[in-house]
Amino acid sequence: MSLTDLSLTELANGIAKGDISSEETTQACIARIERMQPALNCFLSPEPEDALAAARKADDVGAQARAKGEKLGPLHGVPLAHKDMFYRKGKVCTGGTIIRRDFVPSYTSTLQSRLAKDGALCLGTLNMSEFCIGPTGHNLHYGPARNPWNTAHAPGGSSSGSGSAVAARLIHGSFGSDTGGSVRIPAALNGLVGLKPTQGRISRYGGVPLSFSLDCFGPLTRTVEDNARLLSSVAGTDPMDPTTSLEPLDDYEAACGQDPKGMRIGVPKSYGDVKVDDDVAAAVSAALKLYEGLGVEIVEVDVPDQAELNALSTIVTRSEAATIHRKWLLERRDDYSPQVRRRLEIGLVLPATRYVEGLTLRAYHLAEFGDAVLSKCDALLLPTVPIPAPTLAELDIGDSDTLPEMLLRLTGFTRPMNYLGVPSLSMPCGFSGSGLPVAFQLVGRPFAEATLYTLGGAYQHQTDWHTRSPE
Repeated sequence: MSLTDLSLTELANGIAKGDISSEETTQACIARIERMQPALNCFLSPEPEDALAAARKADDVGAQARAKGEKLGPLHGVPLAHKDMFYRKGKVCTGGTIIRRDFVPSYTSTLQSRLAKDGALCLGTLNMSEFCIGPTGHNLHYGPARNPWNTAHAPGGSSSGSGSAVAARLIHGSFGSDTGGSVRIPAALNGLVGLKPTQGRISRYGGVPLSFSLDCFGPLTRTVEDNARLLSSVAGTDPMDPTTSLEPLDDYEAACGQDPKGMRIGVPKSYGDVKVDDDVAAAVSAALKLYEGLGVEIVEVDVPDQAELNALSTIVTRSEAATIHRKWLLERRDDYSPQVRRRLEIGLVLPATRYVEGLTLRAYHLAEFGDAVLSKCDALLLPTVPIPAPTLAELDIGDSDTLPEMLLRLTGFTRPMNYLGVPSLSMPCGFSGSGLPVAFQLVGRPFAEATLYTLGGAYQHQTDWHTRSPE
């Protein structure tokens, strides 16, 4: 097994013991990036020299720490790369747009600071949908990232480069953002584990904003254990972000190995207006049978109308995004791609009454969802994306009138969870007939990420989907 095939936790533990060199691992990642970047276009700005220098230093620090019996950070020497939306002082942060092509922040995001404190390295910045808007992976300015399972197909967005790079074994993990599914969709379409945490679990200080009320940051990884380690590194309250929660953190890694026997998983009696592909439905059914074999009880639940939640989520997102972008829309309108511009400008004409209604109804809908679903089970299981990854050409529709239909096809099961603010974990669960990954998501109570990791870890310990990699 090559160094790039190791899971993040395997790599981190090996570096901590001195069995693996951070420099050798980083060199292996760089070689793979150089070979695959032309086909995948998942990086915006690789930083090989800086990463190698940091890796050499990490090896030296690691040797000194082991000699003194000192403990290293849980991510010490691990090369990562992230969606180009997290500020690093003195480094360009484009947000996937030409409007900020030369923007250099004067401070570092809390997320990047916490990862660095735990010893993680940065191999550069990753491609993304323009201003975090778009579930497909298209970017008119920098070109689309591509799905490594089939480069004609979409990697999903808006964290497109993160999904593509982690799946292709260029890096061992990545952070993206999730406002309507932008972590979980790339995770699903690329065969990865992706977490949208509870609103307020991770600080958003120093990240490119889209929707103040719905934005979340989350990890994309190959395994559930890797995901838990990354969440543990960055989660928790932050004085720089007053929206972060004071809710105590759990031992997320330990949760991955807990026995799920006696837990309950809810399944919807109906998927409503969202049509599920036969391959996805079959994989979800097989996952439910596996859980039954582990002693998990499967219960049917009446899920409240998801169409209403999708509509309210859209109102909130577009109103808040238009507020952020209003000045640029007036002064630099032509620097937006047509689809992104259309989605933003709709927010300029939405009545304030509809926006306030969208915000005030969240508490009601969360209570209704809790009573109807989460009071009856530990987690709800449903598809992450109802279809395997479409081709990039199929999704290249610009600002045509078919845009709402396309958005529903990709975000119909993810967007409602952002509106509710609840955690959701996307899990790879098989492949379509054409060889593309498919996935389910586990939706839990607020701040019940540990419960999702227990269920996700149990599933992954019985399957090998996460070990498979694209040619």
